Amino acid sequence: MISALLLMLGIGATCAVVLSLSSKIFYVYEDPRIAMVENNLAGANCGGCGYAGCSGAADAIVSGKEPPSLCIVSSKEGIEAVAEIMGLDAGAAESPLSYNLCEGGDRAGDKFYYMGVSTCKALTAMYGGKRVCGIGCLGKGDCVKACQFDAVEIGKNGFPVVNESRCVGCGACQQACPKGIIKVNTLSEQLMTFNQTDAALAPCSQTCPAEINIPKYINEVREGKYKEAVQTIRMRNPLPLACGRVCPHPCEDMCRRGLEDEAVSINQLKRVAADYEMNSGARLPIKCAPDTGHKVAIIGGGPAGLSCAFFLRRLGHDVDIFDCMPKLGGIIRYGIPEYRLPKKVLDWEIQGILDLGIRDFCGVKFGEDFGLGSLMASGYKAVFLGVGAWDDYSLGIEGEDLDGAYKGINFLQRLSRGEDIPLGRTAAVVGGGNTAVDCARTLLRKGLDKVYMVYRRTRNEMPANEVEIVASEHEGIDFVFLAAPTRVLGDDNGKVTHLEYLKMELGEPDSSGRRRPEPVEGSETLLEVDMVISAIGQSPEGKYKDLDPHPRMKDLELTRWNTIDNDPEILQSSIPYVFTAGDAATGPDLVVSAIGSGRRAARSIDLFLKEGKIEPVENSLLGKHIPESIFTSVNGIVKKPRAKMPELPVSERLDSMVEVDLVLPMDQAHEEAKRCLNCCRICYNPDPEFPIPK
Repeated sequence: MISALLLMLGIGATCAVVLSLSSKIFYVYEDPRIAMVENNLAGANCGGCGYAGCSGAADAIVSGKEPPSLCIVSSKEGIEAVAEIMGLDAGAAESPLSYNLCEGGDRAGDKFYYMGVSTCKALTAMYGGKRVCGIGCLGKGDCVKACQFDAVEIGKNGFPVVNESRCVGCGACQQACPKGIIKVNTLSEQLMTFNQTDAALAPCSQTCPAEINIPKYINEVREGKYKEAVQTIRMRNPLPLACGRVCPHPCEDMCRRGLEDEAVSINQLKRVAADYEMNSGARLPIKCAPDTGHKVAIIGGGPAGLSCAFFLRRLGHDVDIFDCMPKLGGIIRYGIPEYRLPKKVLDWEIQGILDLGIRDFCGVKFGEDFGLGSLMASGYKAVFLGVGAWDDYSLGIEGEDLDGAYKGINFLQRLSRGEDIPLGRTAAVVGGGNTAVDCARTLLRKGLDKVYMVYRRTRNEMPANEVEIVASEHEGIDFVFLAAPTRVLGDDNGKVTHLEYLKMELGEPDSSGRRRPEPVEGSETLLEVDMVISAIGQSPEGKYKDLDPHPRMKDLELTRWNTIDNDPEILQSSIPYVFTAGDAATGPDLVVSAIGSGRRAARSIDLFLKEGKIEPVENSLLGKHIPESIFTSVNGIVKKPRAKMPELPVSERLDSMVEVDLVLPMDQAHEEAKRCLNCCRICYNPDPEFPIPK
């Protein structure tokens, strides 16, 4: 008995020694932060982060392989708690969501039929799938099967529909889709999505300089979802009220319906949605990403600067706007008359942008009151130069400096600022663009007896918006075509009395494709007027470069047109932290083009601040078109009249600056929205009343 007890004690002692030595040799230390981090993760074990469960994710965070925001299901508070444990900054804790980019579905034609194939992946392996559209949804629901949260279903039209209330952004659907048409993106990623050659885009959206999803917002208007329509537009364009009034809508030139019928009135429907919000008495909420701590200076509060500021703020950056004028707006405030864009409408729209937390400093001029050095010393990490194009071109003829002779943009700007300008009784406006038309129509409203528009080509070649030309004709503007001014004549007191012009005839087309005007010898003609306004174009001023003493300003390269030399894909200047867009980068262009380029500049600035380098958008369309999406004919159209824009009668509008173009009534807007074919890259909806051949 005693011997057995001693044996057992000996064995026990031996085991204790062995275990003690083993613990020293094989000891595995587990960082206590792993458990702490895991306790602050969502606990879903969904695998959306790429790790096998939350314990694996916690280990990756503690080891430094992943950021505190790794968990895609966790709340902002949970991510901040993880960051605190790690002693790190949580960063931009934006919730990702799944988004379907294809609405073709069953609309897309089939080129093959596969018997027994039940997955999109298998279909893709066989000649890319059954659909005629090479990029669209195949409809077998791989994304539905992959989602563990019942957030995705194949809808009645044969493409994935995402339930945002159930989606946790795990990315399983994106990984399962072999066509790449379902994506998991954060708000910032959505805001910075640009048109690409392999995207599901309608021709109108391809053409829009702001790259708005036009079919989507028209469909929302059709369904009476005006708030949703406004939000769709604002994903690309922060100035829908202004654009709804002044945009020449190049998108409508590429409307498929226009091939067989009249194009859909896209711009009027944009205004319907935008005016709905303004007149509702409440602003729609605009989401912004968490603050990044980066400061950006916007020089110029025109459409490009406002657009860049808006998107940078939504990306979480701290933004200040500096402008030399008394109020923000740039060319759309000081170059577009009240009867086209009322100042109270513009004020409301700009205030909505500032309400995001953007500060504005007006009445200060870059290069004089402040410069690049003071901005850098104040902690700004990037600068956007959107100084516009305010320098009017001269006619280069004798007498254009006489009393009563003005230049277009300068004239409109002075009137907009409330300056009392001496006006005559008759005037000649030289030019055929929108500024010339604006000057002429403004003079009529100022009480002049007679206003001529003198243009060296014919009406067909006028670059002004057709609707503006028609309105000018209705209001009584007298057009003098094929006339090239040669000199301005004055009396003994230096006051304008006549404009002399030479009659022209059209010759061969020039580089612009328009027939070149050629003078008719001996055809000099006098036009009796007491005012002459030249509105033949303008360019940016370059004085700020010479006035700013900061040594880096000598590195800022300008073109011979005084535009800021830049890379057109990333809009970065020759100074790495200085970016540009709008008229300062391209010369005078459309307001909507300035807005689109302002957003593109915001993307580049965001990448510069976060990553230090900028890559262009991959396969960017940049205004080009996808060849297969451009049709020459469209089947299934039943002709329906396009909604006519309501406008104030001529008899009620020439004695004031009251707004002329009015908004479509809701019932007409709904009918107009029904005319939209809801096009995609190839797919579209034929009119439902079109007879289907038996």
